[in-house]
Amino acid sequence: MSLMALLQTYPEAGEILARYGMSCLGCMGSATETIEGGAKMHDIDLQVLLAELQRLERQGPR
Repeated sequence: MSLMALLQTYPEAGEILARYGMSCLGCMGSATETIEGGAKMHDIDLQVLLAELQRLERQGPR
């Protein structure tokens, strides 16, 4: 999933990404960059990030 698609579906994900230094809303690459690619680029543990994002998924999109 691209970062932009994530943010469109789960706007609250922006807060999670920001805590990791990923200011994806202002990034032109967010339309094509995947969650995994963004995590690698920012040296973030993908599994930790996904665990937080999966909590949003369980709550469902708003």
